[in-house]
Amino acid sequence: MNRQLSFLLLLLASATSSVYAAERIVISAPGPRNISYLPIDLISKIGADKAEGVQLQVIHTGGGAVALNNLTSRNADFAVAGMPAAMSLRANGGDVVAIAAVNDAPLFVLMVRADLKSEVKRISDLRGRVIGVNTSTRNSKTTSQQLAELVLKSDGVALDSVRIVPAGQSWVEQSSLILSGAADAVMGDEPFASRLQNEGKVFFLVNLADPETTKTIKGAHFLHAVVETRSDIIANEPQKVEKMVRILRATLQWMHHHSAEEIVDRLGITEEEERSSLLAALKRYPHAYSAEGKFSTSQLRETELFFQTTSADNPKAKALNIEQMVNDRWATRIP
Repeated sequence: MNRQLSFLLLLLASATSSVYAAERIVISAPGPRNISYLPIDLISKIGADKAEGVQLQVIHTGGGAVALNNLTSRNADFAVAGMPAAMSLRANGGDVVAIAAVNDAPLFVLMVRADLKSEVKRISDLRGRVIGVNTSTRNSKTTSQQLAELVLKSDGVALDSVRIVPAGQSWVEQSSLILSGAADAVMGDEPFASRLQNEGKVFFLVNLADPETTKTIKGAHFLHAVVETRSDIIANEPQKVEKMVRILRATLQWMHHHSAEEIVDRLGITEEEERSSLLAALKRYPHAYSAEGKFSTSQLRETELFFQTTSADNPKAKALNIEQMVNDRWATRIP
């Protein structure tokens, strides 16, 4: 009798654990430890996914366009990418819908190898040079590449007069490209750019955090990192979308109520150079992240201006209305 009772209890425990097993959600994002996408790295570290009964799996990539490709090829339920990159995919027929904002400010830096400081004084000096950008795909041009092209054009540099190469979106990829001399300049990310600058390996030619830079770029205050999904997930699994937005919102709120030191501690970063560069970047850009993941109507308009300016020669891109690909049902909207 005791053996039968034990067997029944074991079956009951097994059934109960199956019922309450964490729901698996897969999200693809650039990184790791890229400051623009840091909230995604932090989710599991603070247990925001477990609080919603979710086990989050993160697939890191070398660019937002690659993350979006993981989404559309159904290797991921969600992606995090620059809104202009998502618009590029949408203009090319891709099924992508923005559901929540991650950033409040785009943090891109056009950095140049330090040994070229006497030769590269302005953007036009990049003619004939090799420039690295976040990795694009056939159907989606990364925000980094769109920005690099816009900056080059702003100083009369024809795109066919430079060579664009993929730079990835992690410290290993971007630093390797600079240190090996494989690229003369990179439209790179923080905290990698500042770390290379502090090591004396690069100097900044353009920094989107600098008001003097942004005033010459149309749509420079565009919405950068955004959580995206597919329309079939919204239609068939709206509860999954709701959970993802709640998870992101809880993480953003946690970040807003904790210090840079607490954020870096929770990420478990112990390597001194990486730790100090990320700490410095978090303190340098205190308003980098959205407080609650809400969309801003004014920022969406700025994003549309940026995208249409960078895509002036593309009729499909020019015809795209950003509101066609934003679903603010869960994140909601502010002016």
